[in-house]
This record gives sequence, structure tokens and C-alpha cells, in this order.
Amino acid sequence: MKSKGKKKSKGVAMVLVLMIILISSLLVAAILYFLGRGTEVSILEKNYKTAKEASYGALEFFIKDLIPTTISFATATPESSITSVLSSLNLTTNTAVTKMATDVCVSSKLLSATSSWDSTCVSDTNIKVSSDIKFTLNAASGPPYDVYVKIVDTVAGNTNTGGVMLEGTGVAESASGVITPQHFPYMYSIEVQGEKKENPQERAQLEVLYAY
Repeated sequence: MKSKGKKKSKGVAMVLVLMIILISSLLVAAILYFLGRGTEVSILEKNYKTAKEASYGALEFFIKDLIPTTISFATATPESSITSVLSSLNLTTNTAVTKMATDVCVSSKLLSATSSWDSTCVSDTNIKVSSDIKFTLNAASGPPYDVYVKIVDTVAGNTNTGGVMLEGTGVAESASGVITPQHFPYMYSIEVQGEKKENPQERAQLEVLYAY
């Protein structure tokens, strides 16, 4: 009887040991899985951050340099506005700017409401197909980033581009007591997509509302 009792105890002990090994293995596997996922998420966040920074850089150049300069050209010669701007601006050596839309299309986007845009403007929702400008920005290391910029909507403001003077506040009250609203000729809705040239899955998308 004692022999059977010992065998039974050994059997229970063996089962407990196997269960402990199984649980330990599952815990180790879970830890390795979450460590791997954490590393993967960190890499994705880093790639997204780089694509986002490239998008912000291209957008800043677009709204601060390209839009004002193009408007001045488009007012006089809309047929060659973008071409003239890209040939006259002093671009950095590590940045390439490619015209994707026609000059007439870009001019109509800048100087007229959406309903009056030129028929050459592509209405495809894929920004890579219908963008206005494409920037190719070289990274400090590794492949460059492509940034596509597209004006998707234009709203005429309360003034025109001739002699407009922007004010720093929403409204201003003159000495006579007349309240003058802030002046702006146009308001643009802009979409931006930045992506790694060799891996388009590493990308960032922005939507911006800009009052010129």
C-alpha cells in the first residue's frame, strides 16, 4: 500500500512540475511577445515622426514661400506661374520640387473659389495622383522622403490681393469707433502626405486650413 501511495505522490508531483514548466513557458513567451511588439511600435513611431517632420517642412515652404510668390506671378501670368516660381526660387541642394498640376490649375486654385477651378485640375482622391506639388527631401541618412501637397478647397475671403494689409487680431476698432475685420483674400484647405520613398507604408498625413 505504501508503494502505491508513493507512486501516486510521484505522479501528482510530475503533473505539478509539468504545469509549472508550461506556465513558465507561457509567461516567457508572453514577455518576449510584448517586448517584440514594444520594439515594433517604437520603430513605427520613429518612422511616423520622421515622415511627419518631412511633411511639416514641405508644408511650411509651401505656405510661406510658394503660395505668396506664385500668387504674385499668377496675377500677371497665370499660364506660367508655377513654372516661373520653381525656376526663380533659390532651392536648397538637398530638396527637389516637382510640378504635378498645370500652371492654370494651380493659378485657379489660388485665385478662385473651388467651384471655379480650371477643368485641368485632377479630382482624384489619391493625393499621389492629383497633388499640386511634390517635394523630395533627402534624409540625414537613408532613402529620401516624398511629400505630396494639394489644395483641396478654396474660399474667397473679404478682400483681394491688391494692397491687402493683414492685421494681427480678429477685429480692430479705429478712432472713429468703426470695427474693421481682419483682412484676408483667400482661405485654403490643404492636404499633405509624406512618405518614405522606398517604403510608402511609412507615411504621415496632414490636413491644414490656411488663411492667406
